[in-house]
Amino acid sequence: MSKKKQKSIEELLEEALVPEEEHPYIVPKNWVWTRTGIIHEIVTGATPSKKNNEYYGGNFPFVKPGDLDQEDSVIVASEYLTDKGKEVSRIIPKHSTLVCCIGSIGKTGFNLVECTTNQQINSLIPNKKVIYPKYTYYFSLSSTYQNLLLKSSSSTTVSIINKSKMSKLPFALPPLNEQKRIAEKIERLFAKIDEAKRLIEEVKGSFEPRRAAILDRAFGGRLGTNDPKEKSMFETFNELTEKDLIPKEEQPYEVPKNWVWIRLGSFLPPMETRDLARLESENFLYVDIDSIDNNKFEIREPKIIEIKNAPSRAKRRIDKGDVIISLVRPYLRNVARVLFDDPRLVASTAFYVCKRNKVTETNYLYYYLITSFVTNYLNVRTKGHNAPSVRNSDFLELPIPIPPVEEQKRIAEKVDILLSKLETEKEMVLEVEQKLNSLKQSILNKAFRGELGTNDPTDEHAIELLKEVLKYK
Repeated sequence: MSKKKQKSIEELLEEALVPEEEHPYIVPKNWVWTRTGIIHEIVTGATPSKKNNEYYGGNFPFVKPGDLDQEDSVIVASEYLTDKGKEVSRIIPKHSTLVCCIGSIGKTGFNLVECTTNQQINSLIPNKKVIYPKYTYYFSLSSTYQNLLLKSSSSTTVSIINKSKMSKLPFALPPLNEQKRIAEKIERLFAKIDEAKRLIEEVKGSFEPRRAAILDRAFGGRLGTNDPKEKSMFETFNELTEKDLIPKEEQPYEVPKNWVWIRLGSFLPPMETRDLARLESENFLYVDIDSIDNNKFEIREPKIIEIKNAPSRAKRRIDKGDVIISLVRPYLRNVARVLFDDPRLVASTAFYVCKRNKVTETNYLYYYLITSFVTNYLNVRTKGHNAPSVRNSDFLELPIPIPPVEEQKRIAEKVDILLSKLETEKEMVLEVEQKLNSLKQSILNKAFRGELGTNDPTDEHAIELLKEVLKYK
């Protein structure tokens, strides 16, 4: 039997190089487009038999897709194998690139320790004579390679890209020194981005304390808006009597002298029921706890529900100018103003509806109910386990500082301005954060087009690296 004729280097090169018409984009002249499988060994993982308890519970990392979430390095795994489990597994050397090939296609990690993987991961083990390991990792994260993975995957119920298809994917190969320069520059730039993101997280973490501080100052009379010449509500509002006032020794904290402390039950009108049977409509607008945006403290679009399908809790009448607060899980701070009138508006009985009244301005009461003082007051009075809640009677015992009416308006207006500025700042920070996230991909896209300013046209042509690999084919 005649021996199979060995291919020449030229023939192997022709197979290893991606035809020009298949190039994803133009690269520098001393780079080449080759195939992933030419310069990497691709290993598909496998799961040792779960029936054999001797395989599991040791110290050798068994990596699954969920373990690829560790930023840019895989150090720990969610499961570990024993020495016996390791013996029946394919070992992936450290500094390989692990790519999810089933399900979350393209999810990628770089292992800093030896490991093995399950069958949902293809590992790219670089030929270190021609590939700098971190270059493979960063190239695998680029949008170009991610898109190639997705386009080459087959999908029925779950997306899959097998080892054979992955090995044929185009891979941009620069000279070895340029690969190192690219990876190192990416790391430097990413480190700066990560530091910026860390600072952004600190700023984001400051928003809630700053909001709380604004409200604390507002309801302690420390916003600089109080006019001590204005008479107190006790002096100007005849319906408030001495018995409505909270004695000095029982007041939660000190407020200006022309403010008074009273309890909600002293002035809030009783809640009302909405009779759905009397509505001239087949449906109603339902405000449930899920209808509240408890970051912005406002009602999202109420749910439109047919009257015949009305939940048993759909009873509370709400009108424009009311303030509603959920007494179920009060720590979630589901508080909102009712900003429009509609005879079909109905709230869940989970809410206490603070009706418009003659003692508090709507906005003043609204801002008070989102203070940390009120949240803490209600939290210590919750009862129950599955849906901890506060009784209406306990809520009506809530003490509230009452300034003169004009001061209430000034406080609400100033709080509105301060919180609006805070919200604008928050939106700007989130926008910057989003730009930082996209900046990483922009850096990767430039890096693998030779546009990071690292390419040296005098470097030996990358085709010489390929020839080195192909000698042993």
